[in-house]
Order: sequence, then structure tokens, then C-alpha cells
Amino acid sequence: MNTALVVGGTGPTGPHIVNGLLERGFHVTILHTGAHESDEIPDTVEHIHTDPFDSEKTSDALGNRTFDLAIVMYGRLREIAALLEGRTEKFVSVGGVPAYTGWGDADALWPAGMRVPTRETARLVVNEPTDFAVNRKVANIGRSEVVVLEHHPTGSHLRYPWIYGPGQVASLEWSIVRRILEGRKHLILPDGGMTLQSRAYAVNAAQMLLTIVDNPDVAAGEIYNASDEWTPTLLQWVEIIADALGHEFEIVSVPWAYATLAQRLTVRGTPHHRVTSSEKAMFDLGYRDVVDPVEGLSVTARHLAENPLERGGSAERSLSDLFDYEGEDRLIEVWKKAMTQVAEVAFEVDKGLTDRYSAAFDDSERTGWTTIRK
Repeated sequence: MNTALVVGGTGPTGPHIVNGLLERGFHVTILHTGAHESDEIPDTVEHIHTDPFDSEKTSDALGNRTFDLAIVMYGRLREIAALLEGRTEKFVSVGGVPAYTGWGDADALWPAGMRVPTRETARLVVNEPTDFAVNRKVANIGRSEVVVLEHHPTGSHLRYPWIYGPGQVASLEWSIVRRILEGRKHLILPDGGMTLQSRAYAVNAAQMLLTIVDNPDVAAGEIYNASDEWTPTLLQWVEIIADALGHEFEIVSVPWAYATLAQRLTVRGTPHHRVTSSEKAMFDLGYRDVVDPVEGLSVTARHLAENPLERGGSAERSLSDLFDYEGEDRLIEVWKKAMTQVAEVAFEVDKGLTDRYSAAFDDSERTGWTTIRK
């Protein structure tokens, strides 16, 4: 029987990966702190409890054991990659999309903003000149990828975006769910919620990693973006969550610069799109979403409604959402007053464009095809 070591394994994607390995006939060992256990992991799975952020403790806990497969999703990736060199036939690691230049500082790019979609061939922080400003944590994420493939040339690496689903401790969806539970009727969205930011449902992210396990030769030495096949806008994200809980918001669109309280819904400091493409895994490995994002977000919303985060607890604080309803109401009131005059002028100068391909376009009086005549 093939053996697999999973470092981590109890987060939102971990149980799905562990159970996927069991279905593939692996004898699975998970190495984690033991602080969080999952009821979804069978008792047949071996647990090693230690600190994956301490290489000496991790080394002592593993002894001289070897594995056919090692999946590292937690701990000090660079140190664990070095520790497992020569001790596993296949090494798979998980990092993050901040390895791409611009994820945290999209204004630093020209033209401003990341390319949409961002593919694996895009600019990386590790390739920027020394005078290019890079956040220290981001620099470490980028460097870890390099170290993994230095120690494991046939290894594979996944770049995770925001993960959502039951089991995610700091769930971004809670910002919307809490407002629904507390009866909020109005919701400010920067720029009407038209921004895009890739996410991955936990089951889908796990499935992508398992496609690497199923295609070790194809995936050897490769890095892949993990993300759902399609990316909802911020507005769609809100609408899906609200619909799952039988709620409806009046959306108040405020330009990014003034929607200060609502900027926190994106957890990013600029209004630019951040869309990573999963096409490489789709074409090379045959990956497809197991769960559509509409269903995944609906499941997540209902789970959070039944298992709410502690108000003011560490998980909620990590979202950076202030839940300042008084402030939101003040901003909505002053914005609506200001927009009254703007709306009058806007419709005086132009009633707006009707798309000729829209069902609302009346072409009953048209006598010929619309064309450009010289």
C-alpha cells in the first residue's frame, strides 16, 4: 500500500484531500499541531502531533520515515521541503497567489492592475529587481515556491486564492451573513460591486490537488493556480449569499475612494481585479469544478448562519470588517443626497445607451441594417 504524509490536513481543504487519498488506496498520516481535529477524517488515519513551524520538532516527530507521497499545506514550507528531500517519491505543496506581482500592490504595475486573467506565466515577486518594493510576507511566499522545486525538481506546487466553505475559520462570507442575521437592509458596495477576486470552494481546491496526485508525471515540476472555474463579481457574491438565506439587500453603489467602510469586503487595498486562471490545470490535468460556486457559496452561507462566528472574536477580527452600521448609515444618507443633483444633470445631458442586442431595444421602426456609411 502506498503511503502519504499530509502536513496540515484539518483545515477547510484538508479532510477532502485526506479522504480522497484514502479512496485512492493510500495509507495516510497527517502531521499537525492537534489543536483542531476534524470529524470528517476517519479514525484509521494516523496522527502525528507536533509543531510544523519548528523544523527540529518536525524532524524528531518523523524520525527516519519515508513516504511515497508528501503533501504540505501548513507549517514552514521551505524547511519541510528540505527535511523531506530524498524521503518521498512525490512532493506536492500549497502556497498562495500573492506570489504574483501586484496582488497586494496593484498600483505598482503599469498599467495599474493585474492582468485578467492572471495565468502562471504572469510576473512573480521573486523576479522583480531589488529596488522593487515587496511586502516581506509576500516575498517569503514567492521564495518558498523556488525552494520547493530546488529540493524536489519533480514536485508540484499549488497557488491557493481565498478558500471558502465549511471549515474555513476566517470566512469572508461572514461579513455578509452577519449583516443578514442582524437584519441589515442596505449594503454599500464599492463601484457597485463590479470587482472580481478569485476564490476556490474547499472541495474544488482539494479536487485540484488530487488531480496532481492522479497525474504525477504531467504535473512534475509544475506550478498551478487553484481557483473555481469562474469568478463571481463582488455583487454576484453578495446576491448568492443573500439568496441562500432568503434575504435581499438594497445595494448602494459608492465609488471606491469614498466607500471606505465597504472596501473591507474585498480585503484588498485597491479596487483592481484579481483573477487567477485555472485553465492550466483544466487542460493539463483534466481538472473541473466538483461544485459550482453558486452551490458552494450557498452551502457556506447556510453553514455560517447555523454556526456563527463569535462577535468580536479573533476569527471575526481577522476579517478587518468594522461592522460599523451607524457609520454605514451616515455614509448612505449623505451619498444619496449628493447623488440627487448628480442624477438630474446626468439624465439631462444623456438618457443613456440602450444596447442594440438587448431585449429592451425597440427596432420596430428601423428600415434597414444599422451600418457605417462613407
